[in-house]
Amino acid sequence: MNPPYYVHPSAYVDEPCRIGAGTKIWHFCHVMTGAQIGERCILGQNVHIAPDVVLGNQVKIQNNVSVYTGVTLEDDVFCGPSCVFTNVINPRSQIIRHDQFARTLVRRGATIGANATIVCGATIGRYAFLGAGAVTRGDVPDYALMLGVPARQHGWMSRHGHRLTVPEADGTWRCPESGWRYQEVTPGVLRCLDWPEEQPLPS
Repeated sequence: MNPPYYVHPSAYVDEPCRIGAGTKIWHFCHVMTGAQIGERCILGQNVHIAPDVVLGNQVKIQNNVSVYTGVTLEDDVFCGPSCVFTNVINPRSQIIRHDQFARTLVRRGATIGANATIVCGATIGRYAFLGAGAVTRGDVPDYALMLGVPARQHGWMSRHGHRLTVPEADGTWRCPESGWRYQEVTPGVLRCLDWPEEQPLPS
C-alpha cells in the first residue's frame, strides 16, 4: 500500500520519521531520522531536514534549504529559495557542540525570503515577513516587515502579505486584499482585529 504522501525516487527518507498526508518531497531531498513533517507540506528540490526538526502543516520550503536540528516551523510557514538556518552561535570545526544547539521557532504563517538568514536562538513572530537577503539576529514581532543586514523593522505586513502603509482615521491599517483591519495595540505590538492570530486563514 502506498503511503499517503509523495516522495520522489531521487529523495531519501530515513526511518523512523513522521510525514503527514498530502506532503510532497521532491528531487534530491533528504529527511533524516526523527524528523516530524505535517500534512500538505511541500519540500522543493535539494531540501535537507535534520533529525528532530518539526514542521507543521502546509509548510512550503523552496529549493536548496537546510533545516537543522533545533528548528521548529509552525503551520503555514514559507521558506524562500536558499534561505539559511543555523543552530550553533559559535561553531568551530574542531569542537563538538551537539549539546549546545540553540532553538529557533518560526511561528504560524511567517515568510522567510530568498537567501535570508536566521541566526539561531530567535523566535520569528506570526505572519512576520523577512525580506530577501535579510539577516535576522533576534526575535521578530508578529506581522513585522524585516529588511536589510542586519535586519531592521520597516513597518508591518498583513496576513495576506501586503505592506500596511497608510493608517486610516481611526488609527487602524486595512489590508488591500482582504479588507481586514490591523491595529498597534501597544507600541511594537500589532494585532488583526478581524481574525485571531492562532487560526489559519479561511479556505
